Amino acid sequence: MRRLLLLVFLSMGYFMHAQYGKNCEIRQFKLNIFNPGIEYEMAVGVNSTLDFRVAWQAALEPASATPLEDFDFFPAITVQNRYYHNLHSRERRRRSIYGNSGNYLAPSAAIFSPGKRTVDGQIVDGVHGYGGLVYGIQRSYDSGFSFSIDAGAGYYVGPFKGAIHPVVNLSIGWIISEKRWCVGL
Repeated sequence: MRRLLLLVFLSMGYFMHAQYGKNCEIRQFKLNIFNPGIEYEMAVGVNSTLDFRVAWQAALEPASATPLEDFDFFPAITVQNRYYHNLHSRERRRRSIYGNSGNYLAPSAAIFSPGKRTVDGQIVDGVHGYGGLVYGIQRSYDSGFSFSIDAGAGYYVGPFKGAIHPVVNLSIGWIISEKRWCVGL
């Protein structure tokens, strides 16, 4: 029993040490030009961030009979919990990790509020959204220029029959405010 307690306490110390410090930027605001809007990314763990985006976003029309062929711009709120899996290896190879420059895996959710519209001859009204998983890359440069792209799949719900469709997010813009924790190389 004593050995088990000792093992538990040693393990707790190891896991707490693993969570000490951050490799991610503490927070940063970005202006997006491709999907006009603003984005806020804040560190929540050693290699993870919470990313909020409010934008006029390009998206597929899930109420259409052929949603992969119908695209439009909708006002949207997107939330991602990004886990950057390669920040340590990028730093070891003397690559910049400024602005959370790395590759990430993230659960992603979005809510679109397009208002009343006509799709395939029918009036569709109400909000729709998706929840899914994406894999992406983000790169930021000393000039403040930043881009990220991620792709995956999500389950779309709304005033139509729910279905699984692809999810692609593209963000191109500039970092306008930041609180640096790591500077990178």
